[in-house]
Amino acid sequence: MLQLSSLQRRELRAQAHGLNPVVSIAENGLTEGVLKEIDVCLTAHELIKIRVYGDSRDNRIAYLEQICSELGAAPVQHIGKLLVVYRPAPADAKAAPKKQAPRRPASAPRKTKRSFQG
Repeated sequence: MLQLSSLQRRELRAQAHGLNPVVSIAENGLTEGVLKEIDVCLTAHELIKIRVYGDSRDNRIAYLEQICSELGAAPVQHIGKLLVVYRPAPADAKAAPKKQAPRRPASAPRKTKRSFQG
């Protein structure tokens, strides 16, 4: 499980304030499908909110610990029925260059709407 300093945790809580929950854990609990979806979301976004439907506080704490231990993430916040989890993106994903869209040749001027109306 990844450990965060209090300063890092405070900054991540501030960033997570405006986020909406991307994954929900319902009555079936933390299944393999839910864990896989959380893993995909963490890879894409690094910082996510998870909503847990259920009244048991002990279950929510157990879910948070299980998510963080199995996925190598850090718990940021557990408030009410929301869990905030952070996992930094892998270094190889950041180093991959982005593909750029093909550009039109600079020598050809762009045709306007009026040029087609004849």
